[in-house]
Amino acid sequence: MSDTPDSAVRTYIQQHRAAFLDDLAEWLRIPSVSAQPEHEEDVRRSADWLAASLRETGFPVAEVWSTPGAPAVFAEWPSGDPAAPTVLVYGHHDVQPAAREDGWHTDPFEPTFVGGRLYARGAADDKGQVFFHTLGVRAHLAATGRSAPAVNLKLLIEGEEESGSPNFRDLVEANAGRLAADAVIVSDTGMWSEDTPTVCTGMRGLADCEIELYGPDQDIHSGSFGGAVPNPATVAARLVAGLHDEDERVTIPGFYDGIPPLGDAERALIAELPFDEAAWLSTAKSHGTLGERGYSTLERVWARPTAEVNGIGGGYQGPGGKTIVPSSAVLKLSFRLVAGQDPDAIEVAVNQWIAERVPAGIRYDLTFGASTRPCLTPLDHPALQSVVRSMSRAFDGAKIRFTREGGSGPAADLQDVLGTPVLFLGISVPSDGWHAPNEKVEVDLLFKGVETAAHLWEDLAAAAIG
Repeated sequence: MSDTPDSAVRTYIQQHRAAFLDDLAEWLRIPSVSAQPEHEEDVRRSADWLAASLRETGFPVAEVWSTPGAPAVFAEWPSGDPAAPTVLVYGHHDVQPAAREDGWHTDPFEPTFVGGRLYARGAADDKGQVFFHTLGVRAHLAATGRSAPAVNLKLLIEGEEESGSPNFRDLVEANAGRLAADAVIVSDTGMWSEDTPTVCTGMRGLADCEIELYGPDQDIHSGSFGGAVPNPATVAARLVAGLHDEDERVTIPGFYDGIPPLGDAERALIAELPFDEAAWLSTAKSHGTLGERGYSTLERVWARPTAEVNGIGGGYQGPGGKTIVPSSAVLKLSFRLVAGQDPDAIEVAVNQWIAERVPAGIRYDLTFGASTRPCLTPLDHPALQSVVRSMSRAFDGAKIRFTREGGSGPAADLQDVLGTPVLFLGISVPSDGWHAPNEKVEVDLLFKGVETAAHLWEDLAAAAIG
């Protein structure tokens, strides 16, 4: 009896497992820390290494794209089928800073295998999850007998994600024609847990700002002038106090405009997850939950927008008292956004809200940072269903549940610029310790990612997503 497609994929992966891990370890040894100038050449070496590896995998095009910062890698492998859809895989090859003295048990750039785990900086975030696509596409070809993928396959692997992707949107806009796709697969996320495989369906957007408030031209005596001139620290406190109402809803007019309601079906799917609130609070180092009334903790983190005070300061901060009216104060605010919200509209609304609340006699400067748009894929989208089916095959028919990501990332730029739905395929689990000492990846889960990718291209080709 001939092998089934699933067994053929697993056989191929098993035969190439050791070589795959050896190659991944070689890449992980390159300390591609984009945030540290002394590693600038290492980030370039990482990009060159990946481009060479992709050419060896079979990609006829694999290029290093320069930016004003760190380089990205672009690769392309046409299907040869004129009806085939085009899929773009996104990830990043730069990593967070790491040093043995940070608390690592081993050298962070000397990959170490212990008990089915691979420890190294970048093992999960994100080199391991990028690299599983190389073996995945080869397993796909071996199992199907094809000489090229069932989809027109493209990769864009950036080199500045861990530094905030300052040049990413410009890179995408400048190369939008070559990056055009019918779907984007982001492999820079994770699953709920080892025994609860999940697919992420969206990420929140982000807008942040700094408000500098100026009152007297210098600190002045609170006895001689207090109560008779405006105090910038008091104004800052009043702004913060007025940011939320008694239901913990943001009070900025128009803040919730355009947000579709969270449907009963998705709320039920979120409720299915085995969420332990006490354990979550322990991880958060918090002693209680608080948020918008009427929503669960996970709904608040994933599916609702927020306004947070990131910092507040002004006046005397030293020991003892100093009876002054301070000359200045500062606020730092951030807004996590969900589908339906526009960062530009939020900026306008915040500007107007502050202007209406700052009294005469107080000057202020309001500065917004770079914003990120939210992205969300509907649960019934055919490309999402392809990811779900492919992952279920890799996990032996397991039910695949759904999550969202409370954070923000550059994937939304791909959706925004290319007008393309974004899907998430990640196999990392919370214990992998992204950005922390002793980052690791579960090796068996890494190969589940390989299997999922091996099944995905044929499924997407049949799903009529183009």
